[in-house]
Amino acid sequence: MALVVQKFGGTSVADADRMREVADHVKRTRSRGDDVVLVVSAMGKETDVLLRLADEVNEHPPGREMDMLITA
Repeated sequence: MALVVQKFGGTSVADADRMREVADHVKRTRSRGDDVVLVVSAMGKETDVLLRLADEVNEHPPGREMDMLITA
């Protein structure tokens, strides 16, 4: 049994069909007896939207706040 880390970017979870594909992929990995750590980005282009909004509010947003924004 292995511990497998699987990361899926925003377009991989952009809609319900793609989310099902991710779930199927994880199920296949689990069915082989492996444990899975799943890392999933924000849906679609949401991270880009959030970063753009932060830049509109403050031309030089503080780094710590930007870190919190993109990790939430």
